[in-house]
Amino acid sequence: MDTAKKNLLSTQLDLSKFVKATDEEKRQAEVVSESTTFFRDGMRKLMKNPLAVGSIIVLALILLLIIFAPMIVPYSYEEILSVNGVRDTGAKNLAPFEYSAMEQAYIAEGGKVFPHIMGTDELSRDYFIRVVYGTRVSLFVGIFASLVVLVIGVLYGSISGYAGGKTDLIMMRIVDIIYSLPDLLVIILLSVVLRETLDLTSVPLLSDLGTNMVSLFIVFGLLYWVGMARLVRAEILSIKENEYILAARSIGAKPGHIIRTHILPNCISVIIIATALQIPSAIFTESYLSFLGLGVALPMPSLGSLANSARQGMQSNPLKLVLPAVMICLVVLAFNLLGDGLRDAFDPKLKK
Repeated sequence: MDTAKKNLLSTQLDLSKFVKATDEEKRQAEVVSESTTFFRDGMRKLMKNPLAVGSIIVLALILLLIIFAPMIVPYSYEEILSVNGVRDTGAKNLAPFEYSAMEQAYIAEGGKVFPHIMGTDELSRDYFIRVVYGTRVSLFVGIFASLVVLVIGVLYGSISGYAGGKTDLIMMRIVDIIYSLPDLLVIILLSVVLRETLDLTSVPLLSDLGTNMVSLFIVFGLLYWVGMARLVRAEILSIKENEYILAARSIGAKPGHIIRTHILPNCISVIIIATALQIPSAIFTESYLSFLGLGVALPMPSLGSLANSARQGMQSNPLKLVLPAVMICLVVLAFNLLGDGLRDAFDPKLKK
């Protein structure tokens, strides 16, 4: 269609200077982006991280091991090996997949004995099942500690950061005081006090763990949440100055609603990362306390107590020390790499 002649000062476009786009150019211009969410986008990035994926696979295999191994292996972590009800005194410190003389005689008679995958310890107990239960205890401590840190740290940091002013000043000085407390000394004092005053025989799980582990759980609730509280407070101090927080205040939204609905969802990346990194820290803390004899009560094993008991026979049977040490390294390294992967995937400040 012909257009009128363009005037000198007119803003009318001259269509003759334009060329229609080809089909290929139209296809290149089409940008169709899939609808996604913050969590889905972060998980997609996490799955592209080979170290994080490898850590997830390792942790999944360890979880399957500690869940299903006790169902397959017919030994208990405190069971002293016996054959036909007779204690097998010759089953001490057996090598992996080795049988004692009594077990060999029983097999020769047609009996069946489940192999000792990692051998036995100095008290004729199957070492593989003790490592499995020790891993259970260490993972339980790590997950419990991370949940305690998550709940207390997020609540405390949210109140301190949102309130600000004198409230924030007082609450942060309390955090500074808690930071100065030596956790090892507090655990020792609590374990001594609880051993004299607390009766755990009526509580099945806690009676197996002992007063040292109860004191460790209390210390996690008293001391280890301060790092999470500081991270959440720092995020909230920057987020609460945004316009949408002011808009929520102007329409009469209560502080609790603002924190739950508008502030914490924007801190979720920091919370996820700090929680994931807290698990290996708690596992390592439990391991070295058990190594020092301040961990679980005997005969319940943990990875640290297994390494401590194997230290005496390190020259004659070093494998007993290597096995729990390798398990500690695998669990801690996997959680650390997973935490780094979560940070890279969910932290918006690291997006390119």
